[in-house]
Amino acid sequence: MNIHEYQAKELLKRYGVAVPDGHVAWTAEEAEQAAGKLPGPVFVVKSQIHAGGRGAGRFADDPDGKGGVRVVKSLADVKAAADAMIGHTLVTKQTGAAGRVVRRVYVEAGCDIARELYLSLLVDRATGRVTIVASTEGGMDIETVAAQHPDKIQRVAIDPAMGLSAFHGRRLAGGLGLTGKTASAFGRLVASLYQAFIELDCSIVEINPLVVTGAGDVIALDAKIGFDDNALFRHEALEKLRDEAEEDPKELEAAKYSLNYVALDGNIGCMVNGAGLAMATMDIIKLYGMAPANFLDVGGGATKERVTAAFKIILSDANVEGILVNIFGGIMRCDVIAEGVVAAARELQLSVPLVVRLEGTNVAQGREIMAKSNMPIIPADSLEDAARKIVAAVKEAA
Repeated sequence: MNIHEYQAKELLKRYGVAVPDGHVAWTAEEAEQAAGKLPGPVFVVKSQIHAGGRGAGRFADDPDGKGGVRVVKSLADVKAAADAMIGHTLVTKQTGAAGRVVRRVYVEAGCDIARELYLSLLVDRATGRVTIVASTEGGMDIETVAAQHPDKIQRVAIDPAMGLSAFHGRRLAGGLGLTGKTASAFGRLVASLYQAFIELDCSIVEINPLVVTGAGDVIALDAKIGFDDNALFRHEALEKLRDEAEEDPKELEAAKYSLNYVALDGNIGCMVNGAGLAMATMDIIKLYGMAPANFLDVGGGATKERVTAAFKIILSDANVEGILVNIFGGIMRCDVIAEGVVAAARELQLSVPLVVRLEGTNVAQGREIMAKSNMPIIPADSLEDAARKIVAAVKEAA
């Protein structure tokens, strides 16, 4: 689960992280009032969406205009900037061409920036440890820095048995060229971020940029926090920060049925059990010349009702031109899947080709159920056979 920048800063402030003063606003008038509470004379108006690259982004109805983060120097300019953002669609490199509608802005006090740094904490899958990533190249995409200047990135993996120690902060500060009180402030900030990361069950905490002011203070000028969905049951207060307007409606619907669904931009809908098999299914669709419209893992305990719900979610995507069902029955029974597939095909009156490959527990019964259904279901004997058939069927139907 992701949250907005202003929410992330409120959380980090509780852990002692220094952030600029600011207020959220839902209208241009509220933005002007919010700016009136700040010292000025410089204000920053920031679009609040769940995507990066806001400053370099452009609004769909004004592609040649300014981005989603604007520095202004009067209350009137704050109001004008907020009015140009709220209710308008911001397109960034992370939103895709569709963009995101800005429903609120964050009005923040200006900052005396002497240096911009990058700092994040994440779970490194290679080491299985919380890892701190730091760079002197603040304000840039860390992926770009990694590709063009890998020598400018520091990584420190934290041993879970030992936890964070003061020398971790000193090592990172030294690599960033920080000294004196600035190095000490940086060390305290790292400790605060690590505490927040662990206690809030985060998947990522990213500060980009982390700025050093002219006075040598260290301030989180931006903040991004993502949480481990599997741990949210421990954090009722965090659940209340969720902004469903920023999430894909199909993914929200899938969550109601405990389906793991991620929308993609292809044309072949996929329904698979098991994340690894789902990845292989998407790969082979690409191999045979088309692209998956989604990742959908029905899990090991799918019922007829969940399978029907999965079909509805897949078909709610207007880009879907065909569906490939790929099930390996271990705990999952192929006859249950077959019943769900047939029920969904009948209820939804499928208008796109459907290929089903079943293997495993009760596979013979599952195939028999589909064969006797009199529904236009195309059976497949293997994953390769299924990929060939769905691609051919979609091309034929086009």
